[in-house]
Amino acid sequence: MALYPEKYVFDVGGIPKILAKDLAKDMISQGTQFDPDVLLDEEVRELETEDDHFVLRCRGGEYATRSVLIAGGKGAFEPRHLKVPGYDELLGKGIYYAVKDPDDYIGKKVLLVGGGDSALDWVLALKDRAEQLTMVHRRDGFRAHEASIDQLHEAAAKGDVDLRTFHEVREIRGNGSVDGATIYDNRTNEDLDLEVDAVLCFLGFKPDLGPIKSWGLELDKNRIVVSQLMETSTAGIYAAGDLVSYPGKIDLIATGYAEAAIAVNNAAHYLDPEARVNPGHSTNLALFKDK
Repeated sequence: MALYPEKYVFDVGGIPKILAKDLAKDMISQGTQFDPDVLLDEEVRELETEDDHFVLRCRGGEYATRSVLIAGGKGAFEPRHLKVPGYDELLGKGIYYAVKDPDDYIGKKVLLVGGGDSALDWVLALKDRAEQLTMVHRRDGFRAHEASIDQLHEAAAKGDVDLRTFHEVREIRGNGSVDGATIYDNRTNEDLDLEVDAVLCFLGFKPDLGPIKSWGLELDKNRIVVSQLMETSTAGIYAAGDLVSYPGKIDLIATGYAEAAIAVNNAAHYLDPEARVNPGHSTNLALFKDK
């Protein structure tokens, strides 16, 4: 949802293609169908072992548990910011690093900054919505799929996008909301003032494990080392998804599903040694027939 809500995902078994935002919504519905306790806007700052259980010390309180499954993706995504006058003051007031609803930009004058996949994806998505769309990139090479680059140049040739390579942002202006920006040619240092309603900055994200790095787990660079059971170096703590490391690891959603199933079922067996590691297929479980 943070990186490409409007892009299609093609590698989920049984689903030819689905928008990332729709896949996320469906996974939330699937994961909450048996009414688990869900705590949002919470942060686990410390994880400590006490006797026969763990204590999660969080921003909103403490929670005791006998087992933990860490599924933190690549970590917390911290966007890279523009270091120009006006950015900090107008962030969230016309300056954004993500698009929640493309229709918010219908009839708007938009300045988009960046040269990666996300930047090109959003240029192509917004070119028919925005009244005026200017894209600036500090060089003439893009870090994006070749097909997207071809579509960008085609849109620029048609006049749907004002593409300005070798340009950067000098400053962003506005009183309470964005109303203008100055860009400059980094070859000549020549300025150009633009009237804009919004500035979209797609400069990439820096994934960070944050507090997880201090929990005493074995790490491999920015990942948690796990066994074939998805168990970390601390018994009772499991991990799954993009943040785990093991021989043959592949970063795909399909792989993450399998890792989560392995982790959950082995955690259940850890808590109750008499519980089967393989509980059977959902088609045969009365729990799902009731649904």
